[in-house]
Amino acid sequence: MRIDVISIFPGYLAPLELSLLGRAADSGLIALRIHDLRAWTHDRHRTVDDTPYGGGAGMVMKAEPWGKALDDLLTLDPAPDDRATRLIVPSPAGRPFTQADAERLSRESRLIFACGRYEGIDQRVLDHFAERVTVEEISVGDFVLSGGEAAALVIVEAIARLIPGFMGNAESLAEESHHPGCGLLESPVYTRPATWRDLEVPAVLLSGNHAKVADWRRDQARRRTAERRPDLLHPSQAVRVEDLVDGTLRDEGAAVVRMATAGDAAELLTLQRACWVQEAQLNDALSLPALVESLDDVRAGIGAWLTWVVRTDSRLVGSVRAGLRGQTWHVGRLMVAPDLHGRGIGRWLLGLAESAAPDEATRLEVFTGAASASNLRMYKRAGYRPMREPFVDAEGREDPGVVRLAKPRGLG
Repeated sequence: MRIDVISIFPGYLAPLELSLLGRAADSGLIALRIHDLRAWTHDRHRTVDDTPYGGGAGMVMKAEPWGKALDDLLTLDPAPDDRATRLIVPSPAGRPFTQADAERLSRESRLIFACGRYEGIDQRVLDHFAERVTVEEISVGDFVLSGGEAAALVIVEAIARLIPGFMGNAESLAEESHHPGCGLLESPVYTRPATWRDLEVPAVLLSGNHAKVADWRRDQARRRTAERRPDLLHPSQAVRVEDLVDGTLRDEGAAVVRMATAGDAAELLTLQRACWVQEAQLNDALSLPALVESLDDVRAGIGAWLTWVVRTDSRLVGSVRAGLRGQTWHVGRLMVAPDLHGRGIGRWLLGLAESAAPDEATRLEVFTGAASASNLRMYKRAGYRPMREPFVDAEGREDPGVVRLAKPRGLG
């Protein structure tokens, strides 16, 4: 692969000559060239910018030096097909850069990076060269930098390390965060010593049981992803409900189950109010939390609990949430749209939440209204039994109208 980087601060890109990237360049695996844009200016001040048409703050990078620089790079070192060259323009207005993009670009033969400054590069440069090469504006995040150099460093590193022969151990790439085949964040890692400042390495990693180690890492990766990046769980854990529950939603179209995000809060609030009206009527309790919560409360709940939602077409039709408190895995807010009751969706969601219980959970617990006969039947069929301890609300008050049920971990 050949990589050209154009900048008015070529010294900023010196880190490209370090570590594995520098070694890859020295070995010929990557042909890396850094160019000073000012070499294509011809006035005494080596001018690369001017005021924007239409007024406004800041300066815009001039088309002339960029045009000459790109013309020379494409002419003096021509590729067999200019269309095989990609012009990468780091920009906060670009499309978000992902690991999938890094995988895709690592298979290209030539990349040219145009590092803008000030308010950006005259748009005509991108429009003109889009007729000769493939132009991509790429953003490395929802923030603004002073120039494209820092972003170019990030993108080049992400791409280069995926080129065959770049990494000493290519298998390590398959276990990393954001790997397309995994879809999860990487699990925590540890090395010697086994004890450091009274902190122990998890015992399972010292057990020598490779199957248990693999299970632990998958569980930790899932939990870390759910806590930090629940949006990533959509592609990695989305499932078709009708494939898992007999006949469920088969007539309503394809359904997926994924982790909830803040964007689901409004629909989730609507669904829980629809579902808890009957609970309020049965238990003569109009102040149930699910009925009186605000939108902000629901958003906070999504952040505090692992929350799954079921969607069919564009409609949110079910949800459940769970969380670990001590050694107890609490499952709650199990809800299914009223028009879809009786199809087994609730029981399936309960099983989904139970299956996500971490290794340290020894008991599973749910609660429901004392007069909610159908809920009590479902929980008892799932192995839950009423507890002697009373239910205590958030205010510290006992509520005899609520039944707590629990079962040991592993009981079906």
